[in-house]
Amino acid sequence: MEMIKPVISHITLGTNDLDRAVAFYTPIMEALKLRRVPMERSAPFAMWNRAESFRPAIALALPENGQPHHPGNGHMLALLAPDRPTVSLVHHLAMDGGGSDEGAPGPREEGSDICYAYIRDPDGSKICAFYDGVKVQAADE
Repeated sequence: MEMIKPVISHITLGTNDLDRAVAFYTPIMEALKLRRVPMERSAPFAMWNRAESFRPAIALALPENGQPHHPGNGHMLALLAPDRPTVSLVHHLAMDGGGSDEGAPGPREEGSDICYAYIRDPDGSKICAFYDGVKVQAADE
């Protein structure tokens, strides 16, 4: 089987408070089995990825231009969860970490195997925890 290379290198979410953002995202990334990447860089920065692959990665950083961070209208980071209970766990961790609810965990259509939870992080960026049971099952076959 040919290995598919990722199209995305990394996604960076801006923040006005890196320490608060790292505290918010760390338990979520751990629940999704992502690891913190040790990085040395002149600007403050945090990054997570899967142990088996450096790319794609998810990063947090203060805006490079020194201006305040403002969440983008229409931007959303969707995080793939391994199962439905992890979607609920991510939502719970986000609420405990100071996020706000944008859509409780659950399917969006009756009887669907697709499950979502929508959250705003403390900086206002929209994130989604997502599980698609049909596609996971097909990938395992």
